[in-house]
Amino acid sequence: MARYVIGDVHGCSKALRSLLEALQLGSTDEVIFVGDYVDRGPNSRDVIDQLLTLKQQCRLTTLRGNHEVMLQGVVMCDMSDETWMRSGGNATIASYGGSATKIPSKHLDFFQDLQRYHETSKEIFVHAMYHPQQNIREQSDELTYWTHLPTPVPLPHYSGKRVYVGHSPQSGGDILRHAHLVGVDTYCFGGGYLTAMNLETEELTQTDRHGHVRRVPIEHLFHAAHRAMSWLIKRQRKTS
Repeated sequence: MARYVIGDVHGCSKALRSLLEALQLGSTDEVIFVGDYVDRGPNSRDVIDQLLTLKQQCRLTTLRGNHEVMLQGVVMCDMSDETWMRSGGNATIASYGGSATKIPSKHLDFFQDLQRYHETSKEIFVHAMYHPQQNIREQSDELTYWTHLPTPVPLPHYSGKRVYVGHSPQSGGDILRHAHLVGVDTYCFGGGYLTAMNLETEELTQTDRHGHVRRVPIEHLFHAAHRAMSWLIKRQRKTS
């Protein structure tokens, strides 16, 4: 069983399709998305279609991002669309044929079912930010969906769990990696990559918005050496 966390997709359907093909997921594998599936990129509708299909193929957890908050506010709560349109909502509407009324009911159900956060015995997953001294389920919407990571980054969470976030784009295309915090939004729609991080090995798989897989020889060599060393250690323990 493999476990992955995947960063902000933002309508980059070709990147998502290639990434999922590269991961070759099975029914026991787990994938956690940190939100922002829609807006800015060219085909938000296809992104949601892919995620609905993926839900039948593996163990899938999907968090809500601030862009889904805006979409739901406009489509389901009759709020003004001015802020959403300025934030890339026009690209989402275009992918649905030019009108929010054309969003299928199964897609609306998908948005409604998104989770606020996800927490395990050793990890916290949330779209935007966290309060180091506050239980993740009790923190504000502002932190959960809207606040970008500050500089310097926040202190470790009091629980000791490693926190995984999206929302703050890493324009160089590489993840933000600390012992207590990982940022996996690597700016796919803006010329970076869509990133999947293996939660056990920390190996990265990345694709660009055109669907090309990124090759990072040094990182691949590092992880290959790590796997080989782990295999040798296990073998020595069995024969000793």
